[in-house]
Amino acid sequence: MAFKYFALFALVAVASAAVLPVAYKQVEYADAPAEYHFNYEVHDDHTGDIKSQQEERHGDNVVGQYTLIDADGYRRVVDYTADEHNGFNAVVRREPLSGHKLVKAVVPVAKVAVPVAKVYSAPIAKVAIPSYHY
Repeated sequence: MAFKYFALFALVAVASAAVLPVAYKQVEYADAPAEYHFNYEVHDDHTGDIKSQQEERHGDNVVGQYTLIDADGYRRVVDYTADEHNGFNAVVRREPLSGHKLVKAVVPVAKVAVPVAKVYSAPIAKVAIPSYHY
């Protein structure tokens, strides 16, 4: 008996959902050129994560720079521009850092013997092809 009520309820729900109006709103934006400016900096002595970026855009022209510390202790500086005519262009330079403490990851070496799986190949069957002479 409960199945009949469930089926009736499901049928009513589907029928009523088919006639519900759907709200639709189209948002139009003004045709204004894109304008923004942002920057950020990270300086974490614990992890050695030191980086920054700044960028600004005026219409289709983008100008920016980012820096980071490479694993070998050099600072990488990337100055970049992008526009509709020239595309994306970057100039990369590396600057040595004096007195910068390199943070090295320490990976413990396991001193446990690890079993190596033996791999066997299947034997190759040699088949003689009979030659027929006519």
